[in-house]
Order: sequence, then structure tokens, then C-alpha cells
Amino acid sequence: MKEDQNPVKDYLFEYIKNSNTIPKLITEKKFDVIIEEITKNCYGKSVSIGEKDESVAVLATGMLHYMLTNALIASQRKVDYKTNDIDIIIPDVRTLEKDPKKTLLIYIPKSPNIETIKKKINQLEKIQPEKENIWVVLSENISIEKKSFVLSKENNTFSKIIFEIAKFVNVSGGNKFKILRVG
Repeated sequence: MKEDQNPVKDYLFEYIKNSNTIPKLITEKKFDVIIEEITKNCYGKSVSIGEKDESVAVLATGMLHYMLTNALIASQRKVDYKTNDIDIIIPDVRTLEKDPKKTLLIYIPKSPNIETIKKKINQLEKIQPEKENIWVVLSENISIEKKSFVLSKENNTFSKIIFEIAKFVNVSGGNKFKILRVG
């Protein structure tokens, strides 16, 4: 799948590249602080670039991909599996097929439409029998029956997602090195 250029993603990675604090925070594994900093400094501009929910989804996907890479957590992004688009899968499709208990699917909707979100979750539940291993990243706090994280200027719970993922990976035994310590 060819990766399209996206002004929100370009802005995010330009911000990261020019940041004086992010490299130090990466070495200190302060992923929550990095997400809070990026949200504080990039959220407003990102949502002004395009349609809010779509821009938030691109920002969340970009941040998550960057954080997972730097946390050394195996993941695949934008996977088409059995005619389902998966935003992020941890660690990979092969593990999903062999051991769904050790696989996490992260869905990042581009719309706040609750019916659209529920329909997509229903599709994901057909390929991930471990229903609690489907998490959702939202642009606003919507009541859904899944573990969810909200990426917004206020009430931002998204900053905790990397530690929650690391806990999941460490508990399920997927991370042989346990690079990211969770306390």
C-alpha cells in the first residue's frame, strides 16, 4: 500500500525533527511526556489543517507509530487482513493467526459517528476473538464497550497508551526483551 503524503503527518514529523526535548525524552523513555508535549504543540494546528476527526486520527496514528518504534514494540500499521483494514496491530498478523491472546488491534476512527465505530468494532471482533484486545483511539470521549483513549486538547488520555501497550506486551509475553519497564 502506497503511503500518501498528509499535511498533518508532515507537520507532526517536522515538529518531532525540530524538537530539542523529544530526543532526550526518548532516551528517558518518557513516552507519556512526549505525547503530552506533541499534543500541546501540534493538536491545534493539526485540527485546523483538515476535518477535525480525520486530522486527529492521522495525528494519533503518526504519534503511535513513532512511539511504538522508539519503544521497540513490534507492530504493523495499515494492514489489510481478511478484507479488514487494521490501523495498528501489535505485534503482527502472524501472531493474530497463531495466538490472538497475544495480539492487540488498535482502531483509530476518522469519524465520531458511533454507528460507524460500532460497525468497525464488530468487523474487528470477527478476526480478533479476544474482544478485550481491541482498543480504540477517539477524538472525543464517546461511551463504547472497549478500552479507549481520547486524543484531545483537554481530557487527553492518549498519553497513557504506550504504557498500557507495554503492559499488554509484557504480560502476554510478546516482548522478549522487556525494553520498556512498566511500574
